[in-house]
Amino acid sequence: MKYISTRGSVEPQQFSDILLGGLAADGGLFMPQSYPQIVDKLEAWRGLSYAELAFEIFSLYVDDIPADDLRALCDKTYTAENYPWCRAGKNANDIVPLTTIAPNFHLLELSNGPTLAFKDMAMQLLGNLFEYTLAKRGESINILGATSGDTGSAAEYAMRGKHGVRVFMLSPQGKMSAFQRAQMYSLSDANIFNIAVRGMFDDAQDVVKLVSNDAAFKAKYKIGAVNSINWARVMAQVVYYFKGYFAASKSNEEQVDFCVPSGNFGNICAGHVARQMGLPISRLVLATNENNVLDEFFRSGIYRPRTAAQTSVTSSPSMDISKASNFERFVFDLVGRDATAVRALWNQLDSPAIGQFDLNATPYLAKLAQYGFSSASSTHANRLEVIRSIWQTHELMVDPHTADGIHVAQKIRQLNVPMVVLETAQAAKFAETINEAINHQPLRPAPLNGIEKLPQHVSVMDADAQKVKAFIVEHCR
Repeated sequence: MKYISTRGSVEPQQFSDILLGGLAADGGLFMPQSYPQIVDKLEAWRGLSYAELAFEIFSLYVDDIPADDLRALCDKTYTAENYPWCRAGKNANDIVPLTTIAPNFHLLELSNGPTLAFKDMAMQLLGNLFEYTLAKRGESINILGATSGDTGSAAEYAMRGKHGVRVFMLSPQGKMSAFQRAQMYSLSDANIFNIAVRGMFDDAQDVVKLVSNDAAFKAKYKIGAVNSINWARVMAQVVYYFKGYFAASKSNEEQVDFCVPSGNFGNICAGHVARQMGLPISRLVLATNENNVLDEFFRSGIYRPRTAAQTSVTSSPSMDISKASNFERFVFDLVGRDATAVRALWNQLDSPAIGQFDLNATPYLAKLAQYGFSSASSTHANRLEVIRSIWQTHELMVDPHTADGIHVAQKIRQLNVPMVVLETAQAAKFAETINEAINHQPLRPAPLNGIEKLPQHVSVMDADAQKVKAFIVEHCR
């Protein structure tokens, strides 16, 4: 399997090369040259453990890591010891349990990893892949990423102490929950560096792209990425959908809907990949909060990112994103994998005079329906109502982002098709909103009590690519 850029100006590359490189040299995102088809494999895969299922899926995309080594990496990553926070009463060996909250309506629990967020499931794999590949090559890497909340802590916990890896993580100053900040900033590992930028997540993400697009700097300082611009993250998240499908269905003739709280389009992009591979997904339901850029696109055909000043600060902060970096991967497929068309659309998007693109005057809008997307948005009041309702009926606390997903799923579900909502995080990460909804502080795993009181290590600076470069240079000496 080789990988190509959505912008079409780089030679096809092997998996291990794009793993370490992150963003393509032409500014595009890497995609597999084709999607392997799995319809004839579903029966054999039903009933596999998570690690076994991950190995089977990864084997279709990775051919430059020996099978025995890849299997060992999956076994090392997806073991119950790495996902210790399963809710009481669940099978400890089922690291991704399915909880039924109504007939044909389920929640796929993805937040049992070390940072209580779904991103642990993919990031733990990335940490092991990086360490393995760097050791084989005798190299080191400097990870540069941006986070709106959960990516940063998941990346840092996956990479802390890894040989040959430094992590430089940008986050928007004061825009994450106190628990999220404490998870990241309290780490004192010598290879972890936190940078809080003045602005929104999009400002931090723009800095990462500017630094990564400086080919000379990227090569000299071996800049890599762990956020969802890295294909390996998306690949790892594809497994969620297979696990959720098998858990929510009784046979491979059934179809299942998935509802995904979405900010950066990474998690739902993995669902798109699973559907393209042949997994029987009826609809991919995208849930946004008040920052409804993606919902607007799927309803109108117009992709119109907002400025930082136009982006709301909400009670589901990890979705306070205007410019979804993984959206380019989907558009690449939508336009028939025509890199010229992608470049033209993103030139409009990046133009200060235009700042958007409109598919209504193109042949692509009519093709949207074949990809099975639906969408809707949620508000603070909707989140509070869902948190309150789920607590009252099930004594289960859900975090605000998952509440967005449940609200949207309830609003547009098909009663005769199983609906699986992908959980985003555990409620403990957003105590203020949970307390507002049910007048009750969420429980958290005992080892995480008092984490907000630990000393924090973070550098604050403007969202300036040159200043971030200087910081990297200083800490790589």
